[in-house]
Amino acid sequence: DLTSQHWKCQSHKLAVRCFLGPHITVSLQGIIEAYKSGVTLQGNSTSLGRWDFTGSFFFSISTITTIGYGNLSPSTAAGRVFCIFFALFGIPLNLVLLNSIGQLMLSGVQHCAHHLEEKFHWQKKATLLIRICALLTCLLLFLLLPPMLFSAKEGWSYEEGFYYSFITLSTIGFGDYVIGMNPDLTYPGWYKNVISLWILFGMAWLALIIKFCINLLE
Repeated sequence: DLTSQHWKCQSHKLAVRCFLGPHITVSLQGIIEAYKSGVTLQGNSTSLGRWDFTGSFFFSISTITTIGYGNLSPSTAAGRVFCIFFALFGIPLNLVLLNSIGQLMLSGVQHCAHHLEEKFHWQKKATLLIRICALLTCLLLFLLLPPMLFSAKEGWSYEEGFYYSFITLSTIGFGDYVIGMNPDLTYPGWYKNVISLWILFGMAWLALIIKFCINLLE
């Protein structure tokens, strides 16, 4: 009768769920572990680009600059131990490097101002003019132009690219936007390396701006 057929159907569904449930859970766990290991699906193939040289270099930069997006992390005990020692030595060395880059930028601005003072016999006007030009140039290179590159390579809007630029250079690094992580896109080999250099020089410049703001507030 209909009642017996209904119960047979329910029993069959329950048996299928009991059989497929653990297998689906295991499959999902395998996909998650593979994703953490750097495997991403790209059409009918897989991409291991997250831990190739450019991906590893970008991870190293995000580690020593303390940005720490959180999208990529070592999954083995040996990798985690190495990451600890790498960060212990890498972070202080990176701070020394950023300080040197910042001082180099500052000395370049001062040299240009001194040259204008001697050539045109300007006094404080030359220093003010050069500082404004340097500020606008660096603002263009580090905050205003990069979002256009991100829009072209990542498909983000300009506002999203600008947001990513500031969050990265200020080392906030929420991780909601990270470059080179879309499996549906193909990225050129130079992309992450150029962005890594942009991060280093951009952080040095932003550190000077923050230092200036601190002095102004004090």
